[in-house]
Amino acid sequence: MAEDNIFREVDEELRSDRMRALWRRFAPYVIGAAVGVVAIVAVNEGWSWYNSNNAAQSSDQLYAAFDLVDGGDLAAAQTQLDLVIADGTGNYPVLAEFRKAGVLAKDGKVAEAVAAYDALANSQSNTRLRELALVLGGTLMVDAGTLADVDARVGSVATDASPLRNAAREALGLAQYKAGDFTAAQASFDAVINDPLTQTSTRNRMGYYLAQLLAQGAVAPAVETDADAAATAIDAIVDDAAPEADAATPPATPATDASAAPTETAPAAQ
Repeated sequence: MAEDNIFREVDEELRSDRMRALWRRFAPYVIGAAVGVVAIVAVNEGWSWYNSNNAAQSSDQLYAAFDLVDGGDLAAAQTQLDLVIADGTGNYPVLAEFRKAGVLAKDGKVAEAVAAYDALANSQSNTRLRELALVLGGTLMVDAGTLADVDARVGSVATDASPLRNAAREALGLAQYKAGDFTAAQASFDAVINDPLTQTSTRNRMGYYLAQLLAQGAVAPAVETDADAAATAIDAIVDDAAPEADAATPPATPATDASAAPTETAPAAQ
């Protein structure tokens, strides 16, 4: 038993020596890895806090610029927007650039506004933002430019694949109307009306445009479509069925009220 205890103690001592040797060999790496993990977490948290803080600041500055625009102080609004564009974080500088172009247009500086929208369209990697800049610039060019100017911007957006297709078609149709190409304008407005995703307000506005074309004799009355014909036929069926339903209903019989029945008067006494 004593020999077993001695061997056990020697074995444990050897294991302890090996563990200490392994620790001395790998301790710097283990400690370094732990410190690295802590440092990465700290940097990540610090960066997140920094971005959140800057994003909140940029948001406040952008909304302050919006308030200035609503208040009519366009010069101060442009200065505030320039600050966001220069120092903002995230997507706020892009939003500020779009708003600044709108402020320029509101201030009557249409050429500068169109140039700003064109610059955004050429610099944006996001397809939807690029299309938005093109439509906004093309809409301004309806009054400030030619049909070619408008078509160069919105022509590629007025397709079925674009969410902004109806805004592009409207701008294109107005430019075509201004240029005297009434048939093309009618086609553009009809395309908006026939889009099943068109909002009611937009569809009504297209109806006003088409009514104006028709009133001035610029286009011929539209041929009734199959859908219109079907709707008309249904209305006719309903209107024809109404009198028949009235005829099928028996007339109401007068109430047999004893008090209302005529009474025979007794002959006068002789």
